[in-house]
Amino acid sequence: MAEKHLQARMVVDKSFKISDIDPRIYGSFIEHLGRAVYEGIYEPDHPTADEDGFRTDVMDLVKQLQVPIIRYPGGNFVSGYNWEDGVGPKENRPRRLELAWRSIETNEVGTNEFFDWTKKVNSDVMMAVNLGTRGIDAARNLLEYCNFPKGTYWSDLRRKHGYEEPHNIKVWCLGNEMDGPWQIGHKTAYEYGKLAAETAKVMKLIDPTIELVSCGSSNTKMPTFPEYDAVSLEQTYDYVDYISLHTYYGNRDNDTPNYLAQSLDMDEFIKTVIAVCDYVKAKKRSKKTINLSFDEWNVWFHSNEQDKQIEPWTVAPPLLEDIYTFEDALLVGSMLNTLIKHSDRVKIACLAQLVNVIAPIMTEKGGKAWKQTIYYPFYYTSVYGRGQALYAPVESPKYDSKDFTDVPYLDHSVVFNEENEELVIFAVNRSLEEKLIVDVDVRAFEGYTLEEHVVLVNDDLKAVNSVDVERVKPQKYNESTLQDGKLTAVLPKASWNMIRLKKK
Repeated sequence: MAEKHLQARMVVDKSFKISDIDPRIYGSFIEHLGRAVYEGIYEPDHPTADEDGFRTDVMDLVKQLQVPIIRYPGGNFVSGYNWEDGVGPKENRPRRLELAWRSIETNEVGTNEFFDWTKKVNSDVMMAVNLGTRGIDAARNLLEYCNFPKGTYWSDLRRKHGYEEPHNIKVWCLGNEMDGPWQIGHKTAYEYGKLAAETAKVMKLIDPTIELVSCGSSNTKMPTFPEYDAVSLEQTYDYVDYISLHTYYGNRDNDTPNYLAQSLDMDEFIKTVIAVCDYVKAKKRSKKTINLSFDEWNVWFHSNEQDKQIEPWTVAPPLLEDIYTFEDALLVGSMLNTLIKHSDRVKIACLAQLVNVIAPIMTEKGGKAWKQTIYYPFYYTSVYGRGQALYAPVESPKYDSKDFTDVPYLDHSVVFNEENEELVIFAVNRSLEEKLIVDVDVRAFEGYTLEEHVVLVNDDLKAVNSVDVERVKPQKYNESTLQDGKLTAVLPKASWNMIRLKKK
């Protein structure tokens, strides 16, 4: 008896261009939280540590991901952070109570060390300023310290600290999640907008070449969403370049069909924030378009209970250490597809976070570094998802779930890299029961051949990787075919796929 399968259709044509993809949508995030910094990227006693105390095994895994920009130093952490604590001779740096995560911050790693580390992993810094306990003054001083060449108090202090040349950090976040009552220095939309606008004005006076990110709502469930975005943006609009979005998803009810549909919520979130930006643009009769910085996104729910048991006031406690399942990797793949499909307006995005804390990379103290399940969709999409995003109309069977109607079994994005003469289709089959056969019209890509089909698939949706065993890893798949301009893409049940076509 023939195996049951679902059938879908797709048309791919290079005329249907959405946008050039800004490589910064494959950014990430390191916060002074848990073991992200200490025992994550930095562990001076580790066998692989370099002369600056950074783990080279971790660096190698980060470099493979080709992350172009990394947000730092927070997150909630930044709203209580004095940046001056983290510069100058290490022996003079104070140990502080870190209130956002109730830990002890040693300040061994600060602005300069982090800048050095990003250079080692071929990335740039996206710096956040404290608009919780601080404001205009601290922000302008930090910018002068980082970006002004020489001849002033703060720029000469940087040079005294061993950095002759300015760091030239180009993207700056004006605070973090200021709409959240959990945030140190939480502000109403009007209070935040006023402070952020005044801070932005001063920062652009010092360095007009920087780009600034205004804080939007922390998530769509906030009672003030999307009003917070509109009210704050009305004040910051003339001085900023982006508004931020944050979202995390979890499968708390163990309802996988509903969980795998969460990227539809992300899609709706992006559309709503675009509408808010364009409403403010119309209201101000502005010619400027504000783009989006989705600077925190991931799956986060596994560690919630164990985090409640952790003793406060220790250095680098194991906080937010989600161990990701195979189904989490499927959703991360779909969230990346969503970012690509909105690349006309989403120009920066940060997978939160990068090491140990809700992260694709985990470390053992003194031991190995290893890849979580979510490492793989991020790796392939970052490496091969460069170029132009194409709109590819699809006919797919659909299903209904608890929170969503008309969820397509086929979730996809398409990227055309003209320079490499390469066409890449990223696809998730959300069906838990049946394989999905997709007829793809690729006649516009004459002379292209099927280079590879990589699949992430596992019979156990809850399969995880560990330091010793990699149960979820990519494999080559040989069932798809390309003939006479028709690609027959065979997607196994519950799978993430990358299909790469290349010109002969």
